Amino acid sequence: MTAPIASSHARSLGVVTCSALVVGNIIGSGFFLSPAALAPYGYVALIGWVLMAGVAICIALLFARLARILPSVGGPYAYARQAFGPQVGFIVAWTYWISMWVSQPAIAITFVGYLGVFFPGIGQSRLLSTAIGLAAIWAVALVNIRGVRSAAILQNIMVGMKLVPFIAIGSIGLFWVSPATLALPPDLPAGAGGSGPLSTLFAIASVMPLIMFAFLGIESSTVPADNVRDPARTIPRATILGTLICAAIFILCTVTVMGVVPRATLAASSAPFADAARLMWGDWAGDVLAAAVIFSSLAALNGWTLVMGQVPLAAARDGLFPPIFARLSRSSTPAAGIAISLVLSSLMLLLQASGLTALVGVYRELINLSTTAEMVPYAFCAAAETTLLASLARPGPWADRPFTLISLIAFTFSLVTIYGGGAAAGLWTMILTMIGIPVYAMMTRRQPPRDDVRNEEPQRSMP
Repeated sequence: MTAPIASSHARSLGVVTCSALVVGNIIGSGFFLSPAALAPYGYVALIGWVLMAGVAICIALLFARLARILPSVGGPYAYARQAFGPQVGFIVAWTYWISMWVSQPAIAITFVGYLGVFFPGIGQSRLLSTAIGLAAIWAVALVNIRGVRSAAILQNIMVGMKLVPFIAIGSIGLFWVSPATLALPPDLPAGAGGSGPLSTLFAIASVMPLIMFAFLGIESSTVPADNVRDPARTIPRATILGTLICAAIFILCTVTVMGVVPRATLAASSAPFADAARLMWGDWAGDVLAAAVIFSSLAALNGWTLVMGQVPLAAARDGLFPPIFARLSRSSTPAAGIAISLVLSSLMLLLQASGLTALVGVYRELINLSTTAEMVPYAFCAAAETTLLASLARPGPWADRPFTLISLIAFTFSLVTIYGGGAAAGLWTMILTMIGIPVYAMMTRRQPPRDDVRNEEPQRSMP
């Protein structure tokens, strides 16, 4: 079993902070640019949001159950390793780690783009925008390296500052919605997916990765379990509460933006929420929304940086990742692991800014790659729930009633999302995963991982 990150007196994360971690990681850059990316799909995008909200709630219930069964540091990695052994555990940790450091440059791009609302010159200089994006990534990293408590305080502040404007957009803004604008049919290329119902299904499959990128982070509160107070109760509550808040904001805000901004204008927008606020309430509102997105991007960078150090740490403690990832700083944080991860994120951002789009892709391809990589851990976690209940059987209702339907929905959805991500994202995910094979071989040769992990007792029994 994974060793704890810190002693019990260091548990500083409660329900509020864990919920803020979930909300901060979910409501990030993918949401703020998604109305523009989804504009060609018309009302189909709204259908996709509703469907994905239902799926997201199923995934939240799944992770809440897993957190009650096994409240262990590492989240998805810990569940997969306990259920299926070290080989699968490594694959889950590796692909989850890939998803996290690939998502950081996408979030930084959004941060810089909305910062350009206040400083237009930023967008005119590729060198300056890249430098600011890198500065944001590393400034947030320094806060996390100082300690979990510092990261938690920053997360609570940023999430609180960003929610109010979007609650206004999703509630008051509904009075400005034009039904005619909102009900536009999908504008797909000729022959894409056929016509009629087939075309609609094709459109829904196409929007799933874009929408799912906005929902990534559902599992965030499960990862730093050893820093959570009463994790068997706190993590499930925070996971479900945070997901419900995000689903409501996503759907209502998307209805407002797609019902206010004309499709052609929306599709070309680099700040769709700011544009919608200007049309409804004037220039001042656009500035307020742009500021909210800036805070949200920082919160997402902070939340993902916090999570990004924990999964490699858990795997390194089990002998599956290089030992440097398990090295803790004086503040009991995996500083070296965070730094290595952000070096890779920085290289991705530099390559994207260099214009070598054939190599690293543009923003949309970063989204597809990050989402596709994260669906691998989701699929294994969906299968792990029943396996864990069987291997860690306890008397009581939680052991007697596995969430078979919910797990099946989460598993099927993960496969469909991988398909919707496209061939390029699938290929790059496979290549990056294959790169991990020599790492796994080296680690098992140096220090064979424990094969009896599934026979170990969880750190805490189920309630």
